[in-house]
Amino acid sequence: MGEKGRPIHLGAGVMPASFKVLHDPVKNYETIIADFGECAIGRVAPIDSGFWWIILLRAYTKSTGDTSLAELPECQRGIRLILTLCLSEAFDTFPTLLCADGCCMIDRRMGVYEYPIEIQALFFMALRCALYLLKNDDEGKECADRISKHLHALSYHKRSFFWLDIKQLNNIYRYKTEEYSHTAVNKFNVMPDSLPDWVFDFMPTRGGYFIGNVSPARMDFRWFCLSNCIAILSSLATPEQASAIMDLIESRWEELVGEMPLKICYPAMESHEWRIVTGCDPKNTGWSYHNGGSWPVLLWLLTAACIKSGRPQLARRATELAEARLLKDHWPEYCDGKLGRYIGKQARKNQTWSIFIRHEHFQNKYILFNISLCSFIQFTNHKYNFGETFDALLLPPLLDSSCTATIEP
Repeated sequence: MGEKGRPIHLGAGVMPASFKVLHDPVKNYETIIADFGECAIGRVAPIDSGFWWIILLRAYTKSTGDTSLAELPECQRGIRLILTLCLSEAFDTFPTLLCADGCCMIDRRMGVYEYPIEIQALFFMALRCALYLLKNDDEGKECADRISKHLHALSYHKRSFFWLDIKQLNNIYRYKTEEYSHTAVNKFNVMPDSLPDWVFDFMPTRGGYFIGNVSPARMDFRWFCLSNCIAILSSLATPEQASAIMDLIESRWEELVGEMPLKICYPAMESHEWRIVTGCDPKNTGWSYHNGGSWPVLLWLLTAACIKSGRPQLARRATELAEARLLKDHWPEYCDGKLGRYIGKQARKNQTWSIFIRHEHFQNKYILFNISLCSFIQFTNHKYNFGETFDALLLPPLLDSSCTATIEP
């Protein structure tokens, strides 16, 4: 429901961003109220919460072997509603999901809108998780067929147009503009002069990453930690791309990890860019909070991605950095500064998700460094039943509805 006098009905399948408990002292009764964005700072409905629900449901099912929860009619209907909403046909010509700014973990105005990699990577992983969870009944098969077709297009689009390495950076640098027809090389009419100066020094000879956004005449070249780790875990990234992401993290350790892992995005926006993009947001000043702040909670994603990529030594190195700081600093929510040296100016201390890092990494390091346990939150490269892998497909046609995808557990 929108403001008074302006009723707005969200699409079925939107998941709440949070919940509030209302206490009635007279009746001594508590009621849980779901917040679908009406109370959020920017009044934006969340997109990532539905994806995380599907991802966590698959992780629970795979880790426990208990399928009864996922097979409940309510859960099956929830999966179908979330993905039907996301796969609805509209005006968009891309398989990516069109988003508003502030609809994910980065919930303030940060230029993370249109087709942000933060949402697209989670979208891809949620689609794969849904194929694992959907029952083999008529409704489940229909939804699975739609998912299979969309995965086909989405993986090609992301791997082709959102991937940046030194070769692709040089190609963009030499782009011609105003190209028409299917033969166009610069398909999104990106202006080479829009390349930021920092990206030329940031890009190592060996390494690469999925950039923040690709849309008409726009590329967001910022590095986003969560999405690149999710791309590895979901196998959106090919094995070669996953290795390149690890190479980038290792080459740019000081910038992306520093003294407290991990940068939520890099680099920070400052001065004029900060004023224009964030609207002079005092919480998102340069190298603070979502604008280049360091978030310890992201360490679990890096750990899982490192293990899947065969680079556990990077995770150990990052864990040791966090171990030296978190207890002494009283488990801050995030840290500020280019190196993450300072406790965030508005960071909450004794933050639940920062303390979680202690239990999962420091007291029980062997758990998250156990490859078999990481399989609960990752996928191997997926194949179609006619034997072709996504990696072998270049400009693939959409799958016929009779073709279904098989997932390797």
